[in-house]
Amino acid sequence: MAKVRVMLADDHKMMREGLRVFVTRQTDMEVIAEAENGETTVALAQKLQPDVLVMDVSMPDVNGLTATEILHKSHPDIKVLTLTRHTDTGYLQQLLRAGARGYVLKQSGAEELVRAIRALATGNSYIDPAITGQAVGVMSQTLARATPAGTNLSNREEEVLRLVAWGLVSREISARLGISIKTVESHKANAMSKLGMANRLDIVRYALLRGWLEET
Repeated sequence: MAKVRVMLADDHKMMREGLRVFVTRQTDMEVIAEAENGETTVALAQKLQPDVLVMDVSMPDVNGLTATEILHKSHPDIKVLTLTRHTDTGYLQQLLRAGARGYVLKQSGAEELVRAIRALATGNSYIDPAITGQAVGVMSQTLARATPAGTNLSNREEEVLRLVAWGLVSREISARLGISIKTVESHKANAMSKLGMANRLDIVRYALLRGWLEET
């Protein structure tokens, strides 16, 4: 049988080396490529089309969320397995909406990663069992109401969300952008609806994944 073709993406060399050791020990898997940043990850994945892409969420240039969205649109057959330290189901929701098929915690054992890779390779999804049972409900709800491909935020909706994430209230956003408070609230509501968000905390989580809060 053909081996599962795995690509590894993480900006820490030691992490990649450790992942490679565990994956290559499996007789049914092979590592075909590695990448240390998001831009290289997208380019290599599009070129090599691995069966499973094991990807760190926090990477320079293009982060894991954005890379997942890009690849889901261009090569939906590539199964993205995200690696993160975040146990908050808010991150899980955003990554699933972006097109990720699996979610494994970095603090879990290597055997968890191997199980996840095999699950994705056979067409299934995988959520690290270390995340509480509520993740099952989150996963089913998220997949059921996932944003359709091609549905994006408008420039103004994104601009409003960024300012909300930075802590500005509607009155301040209105003054900064030169639009009415009612229009601010409308853009905010539309953006939250498109992304399946329920509250400001969801906006902040999304901003963290996007890297918006790292900007000066």
